Amino acid sequence: MAKTILITGGSGFLGSHLCDRLIEQGHDVLCLDNFYTGNKENIRHLIGHDRFELIRHDVTIPIELEVDFIYNLACPASPVHYQRDPVHTAKISMMGALNMLELANRLKCPVFQASTSEVYGDPEQHPQQEDYWGNVNPIGPRSCYDEGKRIAETLFMDFRRQYDIDTKLVRIFNTYGPRMSENDGRVVSNFIVQALRGEDITIYGDGSQTRSFCYVDDLIRGFMLLADSPKEISGPINIGNPGEFTIKQLAENVIRLTNSNSKLISLDLPKDDPKQRKPNIAKAKEILGWEPTINLEQGLIKTIEYFAQKVK
Repeated sequence: MAKTILITGGSGFLGSHLCDRLIEQGHDVLCLDNFYTGNKENIRHLIGHDRFELIRHDVTIPIELEVDFIYNLACPASPVHYQRDPVHTAKISMMGALNMLELANRLKCPVFQASTSEVYGDPEQHPQQEDYWGNVNPIGPRSCYDEGKRIAETLFMDFRRQYDIDTKLVRIFNTYGPRMSENDGRVVSNFIVQALRGEDITIYGDGSQTRSFCYVDDLIRGFMLLADSPKEISGPINIGNPGEFTIKQLAENVIRLTNSNSKLISLDLPKDDPKQRKPNIAKAKEILGWEPTINLEQGLIKTIEYFAQKVK
């Protein structure tokens, strides 16, 4: 049955892909964004569609709407952006979650929170599973994002217990694909842009730190499976690709796939940068029947094709 669905942060990298998928399914989509990090180009093709509406609004300010489901995706997600104004980043996570929860409680509709693997901090458990409480620095330069997302999770679970609303929590691991910003400071976009321009590729530390990279289509499919799940399934659930690569391996793959002459150079490792990051996705497999289907090379090829049209 067609629904009216609100997506906060709907013009962002992930939000815009979610808009596309939901409209394809016949739903009406309200895309809410203040364009702090979102990009109108990501949703320009939807402007004028009879099932799409764009609302310019800051999620830290309450809003009254009538919808059937809420996806709360609003928040800068790369260190470059969330450290630019850390106080506002914390407000987006905390006040944005609170405002969407209060709206959902009034409407008695389900509400979905895009949380992050950053809640695990620099993990002492590997791979990370959902019952791990994390190893997070509460006063470091990344804390505005890490702790902001943690308090958002707290609010979601408290609203569920106190008001019996249907909440969904997903923890996103590194995701990449078309519509990433070329200057957002995330590792996949950084490497691809540098390689396409023939610039040196900057690696922080010696490149031995590991990450797991999930292609955006796989992630959005996981979102929608969790959103469609029964009320008793709340999460948190890890959504990410368990394939683990060092940062140096990623850079070498990008150089090979772009046929670039770029060289690798090392810079100092940022403070509190996690040494390992890999999801345990057993819960997603068991409860949602979800696992990724696009491997790193396939996803990188698609992402390189996108950036090749943008980077001069």
